[in-house]
Amino acid sequence: QVQLVESGGGLVQAGDSLRLSCAASGRTFSGYRMGWFRQAPGKERELVSSVIWSAGATYYADSVKGRFTISRDRDKNTLYLQMNSLKPEDTAVYYCAAQMRYGREWNIWGQGTQVTVSS
Repeated sequence: QVQLVESGGGLVQAGDSLRLSCAASGRTFSGYRMGWFRQAPGKERELVSSVIWSAGATYYADSVKGRFTISRDRDKNTLYLQMNSLKPEDTAVYYCAAQMRYGREWNIWGQGTQVTVSS
């Protein structure tokens, strides 16, 4: 069973950058897609960005396009999210998740990492 462990969250000021990492352990990741979700207080969890693990095709929510970059290191079984020009509205708990098969649910989740952006 793949396990996901996020790191890299923290408290920053508006305009700063952070890079989140998500290490997949247990065995070599061979699922379909990995992504980053976030959940702000009082809001539903939303998909921020994702990448098809083998092909590398990416998706970004409109709210982060041009500011966030998702990438993966297949040799290290690690997913990244480079977040630039952070805004207070980016404040949330960020979760790494895996969709093991095309069309199936996101069924493996990390524990989450807090990102707080002060104005």
